[in-house]
Amino acid sequence: MNVLLFLLIVLIYIVFIGIINEKIFHLQSDIALIFFSLIISLIILIIRYLIPLEGLKMYTNNMGHFGFEEYLMDGVLCFMLFAGAGKVNMGKFKQNLKPICLLALLTTVISSFLYGAVFYAVAKAFSLPMDIWMCLLLGCVVSPTDPIAATGILNKIGLSKNVCSVIENESLFNDGTGVTLFIFVRSIIIHSGRNNFLILMFKEIVGAVAVALIISWLLFRLMILTRDPVKYILISLLDVSAVYIICEHLGFSGVIASVVCGMFFSYSMDKIERSVMVIDPSNFYEDFWEILESILNSVLFVLIGMFVINMQISRYAAIIIPASLIILILSRSGGVFVSTVLTKNNIPGNYNLKEFVILMTWSALKGGLSLALATGTSEYLAPEVFHIFMNVTYVTIFFTVLVQGLTVKKVYFALERSKALRLKNGRE
Repeated sequence: MNVLLFLLIVLIYIVFIGIINEKIFHLQSDIALIFFSLIISLIILIIRYLIPLEGLKMYTNNMGHFGFEEYLMDGVLCFMLFAGAGKVNMGKFKQNLKPICLLALLTTVISSFLYGAVFYAVAKAFSLPMDIWMCLLLGCVVSPTDPIAATGILNKIGLSKNVCSVIENESLFNDGTGVTLFIFVRSIIIHSGRNNFLILMFKEIVGAVAVALIISWLLFRLMILTRDPVKYILISLLDVSAVYIICEHLGFSGVIASVVCGMFFSYSMDKIERSVMVIDPSNFYEDFWEILESILNSVLFVLIGMFVINMQISRYAAIIIPASLIILILSRSGGVFVSTVLTKNNIPGNYNLKEFVILMTWSALKGGLSLALATGTSEYLAPEVFHIFMNVTYVTIFFTVLVQGLTVKKVYFALERSKALRLKNGRE
């Protein structure tokens, strides 16, 4: 499909869904985009099935040739992560550093392995064509929370800054853990080497941080030399794209590197705030990244909704869909529980153990990264197993974004009332 035509279709989705939602439904904008894109796509599939129009068939077939994995992983992901990381509150980040690190690292690993182990038990019970390593790989796909969904949705529903800081920062950093674990398990499946996970993790993180800091520091020296706000934008674009490409080429985590770049530029810009206010009084730099993030988020959520057009339903769908959602909640809860126990008395927001586990479990939204990882498995998994991966991942994304995303505000305020009552009774 012609790139401009494809962009036109996506823009039609974004504009019309946005206006209809604003006037009638009043859902959070990103949730509305993914939900109504799915509805429209399902209607198109029904029409194609009932009325075999050649033009409609050609349209739906062409949609399947769009490289979602390449678009996200090799295209816009670094810019979306940079924009999200640029809004990190450094004070809150330092305050909650221990729980954020435990959640981003330990929770992701535990959740992935718990998910894989329980899913393997289901696979054995119902004779699914999956061994333990395939089940663990699926756990690596669906366990990491998505920074794009977190920053795009949770930021707009009224959660406290302290809670948002923990959720967003965990989401920004745990993708690096998830991708590293995914690469490790994948290498076992395709027999390309059994690298030690800790060594691989160390290499991915340390290499990414080092490259990001060095290049960001050098390019920020250029930013200080210019008095053109447009060059601020161009230098930041150059920084994150160069760092991402270099890290991916060297085998480091481009995801973590992009986050570090965003945080470094945000921190450095704050240090020269007076100079920035003189050079960029209209806030071109901040407005550019805010608008770019909004546009890319909108496009991504529409693409996720449209993805259903060329998805094949697994013959095991009736088993794997309900089982995967139950396992998702259990594995996430288990991972958060272990990490929270290790924080001891440093649980953010004055929550107790139970309250914090519930909040961090229910606010764990999944998104485009999981779908991109799942689509990449088509190269080395049997078609039947690949369809299981896609079905489970797609349902997981929609469950977390629609069900959890629409109800997390109620869960949050219910926990706040529980906490207030507990603290009041404690004082009495």
